[in-house]
Amino acid sequence: MTKRLLTAALLLSVSVIPAFAAKTSLVVGMPIEPPGLDPTVAAPVAIREVTLANLYEGLVRIDRNGKVQPLLAKSWEVSPDGLTYTFRLQDGVKFHDGTAFDSADVKFAFDRARDPKSTNAQKQIFAPIDTIETPDPATVVIKLKNPSGNFLTYLGWGDAVIVAPETAASNAANPVGTGPFKFKSWTRGDRVELTKNPDYWQKDKVKLDTVTFRFISDAQAQVAALRAGDVDAFPNLGAPELFAEFQKDSRFKAVAGNTEGETVAGMNNAKKPFDDVRVRRALMHAIDRKTLIEGAYSGFGTPIGSFFSPNHPAYVDMTGAVPYDVEKAKALLKEAGHGNGLSITIKAPQMAYASRSAELISAMLAEVGVELKIVPTEFPAKWIEEVFKNKDYDVTIVSHTEPLDIDIFARDSYYFNYKNDTFKQLIADAAKTTDEKARFEKYAQAQKILAEDVPALFLFQLPKLGVWNAKVKGLWENSPIPVNDVTEVSWTE
Repeated sequence: MTKRLLTAALLLSVSVIPAFAAKTSLVVGMPIEPPGLDPTVAAPVAIREVTLANLYEGLVRIDRNGKVQPLLAKSWEVSPDGLTYTFRLQDGVKFHDGTAFDSADVKFAFDRARDPKSTNAQKQIFAPIDTIETPDPATVVIKLKNPSGNFLTYLGWGDAVIVAPETAASNAANPVGTGPFKFKSWTRGDRVELTKNPDYWQKDKVKLDTVTFRFISDAQAQVAALRAGDVDAFPNLGAPELFAEFQKDSRFKAVAGNTEGETVAGMNNAKKPFDDVRVRRALMHAIDRKTLIEGAYSGFGTPIGSFFSPNHPAYVDMTGAVPYDVEKAKALLKEAGHGNGLSITIKAPQMAYASRSAELISAMLAEVGVELKIVPTEFPAKWIEEVFKNKDYDVTIVSHTEPLDIDIFARDSYYFNYKNDTFKQLIADAAKTTDEKARFEKYAQAQKILAEDVPALFLFQLPKLGVWNAKVKGLWENSPIPVNDVTEVSWTE
């Protein structure tokens, strides 16, 4: 009799459990594996796409609409002269190792980033800083040497996340931050696994228990993984020719969004023949951007004529500055002494947009007598070593996905080897200009200089072709900053 009652009770308890509980795990696909997991010491975007907002947090964050929002700083005040920023920090925040977060960590992180020996990829963020004061554990006062019109926005980048002195040195392999997820494991060449942070200071905001980032470089394999259910989401699908099929499939949500990624074929401006603006303009005249976008990205993407995002209010359409004109290209090459032809190489990373674009550009340049030999170059490791660091290249192609990064053409040591004192001064002046209208005017002038000087072949703005399971909600449709923020992601039942 007792066993019967027990059995009945068990059956009754089972009957009240929902038949289908919402999933609490997510598998996100990415085309590129990061070389490390610390965004404060290296440039590759893949680092930020795994870690920013998930493992690490900054004083502020850039939301899905591109707006600056509070994060580790719950509020701030800016002095009337724009030189003093006072940040009030959140209470009860802990790093993943259990140590408390306070103002000393902010000072350490920023002093580390702006140290002359630092390898931080965006040191211009910290260049205006004069002093960092910590009057108490919950307050940080940053005093600038000169105003910085984009200072708060920059503090939302992955390069400005807060790391602790106890763990900073080992973060590249064993990341410790304050974010909603903790690092679990990294299987090189395959995946990074994260688990929910039980001590997260906004714990009610997080719905997922586990997140896995899988690295699949082959575009067809990306599609197969989605269809098989091995991957729940691919925020940046590498097979644009199959995107329309996902749009028609009710099992998936497919969204054509935008990014901040200017896709350019950078030229080594210090190397002949690229030190001659006539050659650079000739190569630009040879490029049919519309045909390139159709062939490389199935028509997705926006043509650009300079190095500025069409999503930004200061954008100026400069595609008419050096338009597609085969005869003009031939004439300029002849004028520059290359009327009998020219042979150059392009180091093309394995990403689908880069390899496809390189093939199309090669065909277009052949029409004007330029032989462009394609050299496949593994990204990120080999590309960073040969192109980014050693500047051992003629032409290369890559998308620069950081927002508002026109200033890279003003950096003397950047891989373009571009030198233009007028442009450099203009960018410096823009950075110090707090009046938005005046700053935007300077950005417009800077765009015009680049469009006419052509230090790189300006091609198209990289689209964001996101595909994910239709039951997944909360993923970003656009990328105002390079990130795969899964903080608010959940499954419908």
